Amino acid sequence: MSYHSYTDDTQVYQFIRPQGDWCDLSNRLEKCLSDIGDWMSANMLKLNEDKTELIIFAPKHQLKHLSDFRLAFDGTVLSDVSCVKNLGMYFDKTISMENQACTITKACFYQIRNIGRIRSLISVEACKTLVCSLVTSRLDYGNALLYGTNTNIISKLQRVQNTAARLITRKRKFDSITPVLISLHCLPIHYRCQYKLLLYVYKAQHCNAPSYLQDLITPYKPSRSLRSENCMLLHPPNDVRTKSYGERRFDKTAPTLWNSLPSSLRSVNSLCVFKKQLKTHLFRTAFKDFL
Repeated sequence: MSYHSYTDDTQVYQFIRPQGDWCDLSNRLEKCLSDIGDWMSANMLKLNEDKTELIIFAPKHQLKHLSDFRLAFDGTVLSDVSCVKNLGMYFDKTISMENQACTITKACFYQIRNIGRIRSLISVEACKTLVCSLVTSRLDYGNALLYGTNTNIISKLQRVQNTAARLITRKRKFDSITPVLISLHCLPIHYRCQYKLLLYVYKAQHCNAPSYLQDLITPYKPSRSLRSENCMLLHPPNDVRTKSYGERRFDKTAPTLWNSLPSSLRSVNSLCVFKKQLKTHLFRTAFKDFL
């Protein structure tokens, strides 16, 4: 079985084809869970069955064929759930990230309403600080996973950012939001997702990212000597089969976004300088018709 671990959170997973044998996979999963439970008991630990969940990820057209899966575990039965929470991110069966967007939107608007109650009593800088810590931090958390998702999801989060920006500047609901975002030097949500992804790519190239991300990028090396070999380009993967999933893969989005950057930006050696210049580049791209 393959697995990912972070502190006390562990995800055990296995790939299965649509026509694969679920009985064989379920037996191996049950054996894996049993071994984990035995090891924890031997080390005076206890596996929390209430927080143990099972989910099957699949395309929408295959969901009807992948239902009612169950695993026997320590005298209980784990049923297939429609959504799981992993390190603060919500994943549904089709990885549409709709649950994540709805959760973020609800939490952010709750904080915006609370800040709005005291807005007349605080300064602009104090309001910026509150919005940054209570709203923007939620919008930015895990936002690399939202790149390439449905435009409706990005629009939901953009409305949150627009409302927060109006709260800071005390603009009315129907005032144009673009001058407000420009005055606050805010990147729109779509470009914030790009910013996070490109930051991961930069760190992966400079060996400051987890190995599983470094393994997904391949520097471009032409078969013969060309000027492009010194341009810090990445080799894109072969064509992906699906747009909804394949186009969102890190090994696909990373070369696409990275190779579109100016060569001067790709060759920056300092992380701090790269962050600053990257934000400036994306900001000018986002508002090129207004600057």
